[in-house]
Amino acid sequence: MTGFRALVAGFAVLLVVPLFAAQAHAAESPPRLSVTVERTQIFTQLGGKFTFRSTIRNDGLATATGLIANLNVVSLRDGVYVDPEDWSSQRTHYLDPLPAGASITTAWHVHAVNGGVLGLVVTVLPDQGSGLPPPTGPLIRLTVAERKTLNSGGILLLALGIPALIGLLTLGVGLGRRRQSIR
Repeated sequence: MTGFRALVAGFAVLLVVPLFAAQAHAAESPPRLSVTVERTQIFTQLGGKFTFRSTIRNDGLATATGLIANLNVVSLRDGVYVDPEDWSSQRTHYLDPLPAGASITTAWHVHAVNGGVLGLVVTVLPDQGSGLPPPTGPLIRLTVAERKTLNSGGILLLALGIPALIGLLTLGVGLGRRRQSIR
């Protein structure tokens, strides 16, 4: 019977040791994160609002915690100043723990405040820097058409109306003086 017990104990060790080793390996190996976006080209008008989604996936063996998804906006043309905070009121999302094999989708709401060709990029950062390069999604090429308008913000009425009103008043005053001088 002791030989049977030894055989069962040996078999149990063979089953349990790999489980502990797998757990230790999962704890040691960092999460393998990837970022995808639903589209890589967006066209809009100046002042337009749009939404796109990104998906962060954990293909590692361990749960990823303390993740921060960040949206950046950059001009792809020299000489165009871009302030990313003007583009989105929520450029940072603090993510819930992401188990191995799971993914999370985040919606980004954006307002086009500059015309031209710009790039949108979603990056995932650890809250406690890990020394590894952060995963970044593919570049979304954003083309923002500038609206060329003669009446930007309703200014045309003022720009033409005030000088016309002053001209009419001047003409009216001049005609009034002329009538008085004739009498």
